[in-house]
Amino acid sequence: MMPSYAFRGNEAIASAMEGRLSDAGYARVEGLDDADFVVTFCTSMTALEELYFGDDALVQNAAEGTVVVDVSACTPNLAAEIAAVAAVSNLSMVAAPMVVKNKVASDAFAHSNLTCFAGSEDGGVDEAMPLLEVLFGDVQVVADAGAAQLARAASTIQNTAEMVSAIEALSLFKACSGSVSSGINVKALVPDATSPEASFIIKAVRDERFKGDYTVEMLMSELSAAIMTGDDYETILPQTEAAFHLFELLAMIGGSDMSPAALSLVYEGEPAPADGGDEDGEGEGRSRVDSHGLDWGRVEQLYGHDAADEAVEEYGGDAFGLDGDGDPYDDDDFVSGFGYSIN
Repeated sequence: MMPSYAFRGNEAIASAMEGRLSDAGYARVEGLDDADFVVTFCTSMTALEELYFGDDALVQNAAEGTVVVDVSACTPNLAAEIAAVAAVSNLSMVAAPMVVKNKVASDAFAHSNLTCFAGSEDGGVDEAMPLLEVLFGDVQVVADAGAAQLARAASTIQNTAEMVSAIEALSLFKACSGSVSSGINVKALVPDATSPEASFIIKAVRDERFKGDYTVEMLMSELSAAIMTGDDYETILPQTEAAFHLFELLAMIGGSDMSPAALSLVYEGEPAPADGGDEDGEGEGRSRVDSHGLDWGRVEQLYGHDAADEAVEEYGGDAFGLDGDGDPYDDDDFVSGFGYSIN
């Protein structure tokens, strides 16, 4: 009898993985009672908590003995809490947060492009290993659910820093090449990639590949979980917070479903005034939407014209007046020394 699985959460991930699970002999079922495995993926911890602990809680509806495999990004504390509640319900919980190697690949969820850190408290990883090997090209086993999420957070922090720094290097080169006073011939010069992540994103930006399976929304979910992990252990991650706010601006102007390579468009700024418009956005010729469909007017609509100009100029951080939930800052959001945090 072929093993069965149910999926709960983001259907984009389900669609990406369904074909290879079917080819490997796994039958998808809708009812939790009929599933040998339940695979879950959410793009926010709020959604993840609702899925496991809400009114229609997964831990209450899955059949005893079911192996639950969560591939979302969350904090180690939340992963451990889910595992503990699952154990009380006689479920085997495996935290296997997904790591995408080349985040700007057009087929980002290809088997060879995915890895995970897999941990459980009750030997569930061994039972889930055949399924995990179908989902991921590489499975790195760690001690428990919390360790899996901590390892994923460390990976997210480092990989994102390399992506953002590569985009900034490209932005610097572009600014220099467009300067009439630089006196530097940079027409055929491109920054050398210092890591695989930098190489991937430099090529994507040069090829103007701003769409892909892995989205800015997914990356922001990972960054948010990493920052909140630091908060849980009273550790401030200013570089990661700055990266989060850069992608937050991109999402705000309409780029949440674009590839992380689209961050390069933020560095280019909003479109110049057309004929009949002016730099202050007045006149019929003024358009705030660029050629990639990003609407810079959304910043002004939310935070006023002066705040929008400051956000564009400063590229991130607390210049946007936002906290990690996309809400205006209040006094409780500030952390001494860095000016902002994500609560």
